[in-house]
Amino acid sequence: MSHTPSTRTIRGAVLNQLGAPAPYATSRPISVDTLTLSEPGAHELLVRIEAASICHSDLSVVNGSRPRPVPMLLGHEAAGIVEQLGEGVEDLQLGQRVVLTFLPRCGECAQCGTDGRLPCSEGSRTNEVGTLLEGSRHLTRGDEDVHHHLGCSGFAEYAVVDRRSVVAVGDDVPADIAAVLGCAVLTGGGAVLNAAKLTANDTIAVVGLGGVGMAALLTALAVHPREVYAVDANEAKLELAREWGVTAAYTPQQALEAGITADVVIEAVGHPRAFETAYQMIGFGGTLVTVGLPAPGAMSEIEPLKLTARAQTVIGSYLGSAVPSRDIPKFEQLWREGKLPLERLISGTIDLDDINEGMDALASGTVLRQIIRMPQANA
Repeated sequence: MSHTPSTRTIRGAVLNQLGAPAPYATSRPISVDTLTLSEPGAHELLVRIEAASICHSDLSVVNGSRPRPVPMLLGHEAAGIVEQLGEGVEDLQLGQRVVLTFLPRCGECAQCGTDGRLPCSEGSRTNEVGTLLEGSRHLTRGDEDVHHHLGCSGFAEYAVVDRRSVVAVGDDVPADIAAVLGCAVLTGGGAVLNAAKLTANDTIAVVGLGGVGMAALLTALAVHPREVYAVDANEAKLELAREWGVTAAYTPQQALEAGITADVVIEAVGHPRAFETAYQMIGFGGTLVTVGLPAPGAMSEIEPLKLTARAQTVIGSYLGSAVPSRDIPKFEQLWREGKLPLERLISGTIDLDDINEGMDALASGTVLRQIIRMPQANA
């Protein structure tokens, strides 16, 4: 174990207010502050963050649709280098690159025994209250406690996380790629491989081409199904999907007017109208996998008769029904073999100080993944 001070001073992006009005560049609900980070306890480790990307799950906390306690140090899709190991962490090495994952699995609850189908009950509970998996907090701003975001708090120079919140990757995986493996790829790619179990004999449609939807699209293309359809209201994203080699790309209205259906439909928007579009696109005997997170109370209308008469299935999939320790190495290897070009998910880089502007860009629908490179990162 390395010898470091019991606390360190870091800079991090702290959300101070839920539901502030957009644009966030004006209302500025997130401040980049100096905080104190305490050393890792048992079963925890210190990670020097190299890269973090902005995801809709961050934005949904900012806009209040996924309420969390504040102040909260945001960021859950991140990667970095192991700098210190807490007591009992013996299967990682100092200097290893790790991916942060936003749903730790305790490995003991009944839900952890479902092979990824259900989220860990204890991990879900501690995520909601803003602690690490075993209930600890390590962040303060002056004399004020700061909550952890989804067990990660990756929008900072350093993070203390539970061992079960990280997965090690090879040194050949750049930090930017490692970061998107932890959420966008697990969620979108996992929906395709774990929940839908897509095969080369299937057809697939992806509704919603944000970071998660595009990760689902890239994963689908890696499987080489018979047909791949992309659906989004943003023409620039449809054109990008065409460049990637999809069979066809449509706006929602165009897809429905053309009568496009598929064996597998992935809904990755998190809006009730998108869910309805995806539902109407399920083929005979087909499966809809929904991974989007609508606002609480949002409602969709469906025709139950269609589900029965056409033997269709609707599946909810959280984090792509993934077990991170099992699935991240699979996606890592697909990337390494050139079958999963994850570089395509990265729209560009921003500075940590521009985090409010980054949230605005994500809300506008014009970007996929914006990477925040920490100043000391050399990867």
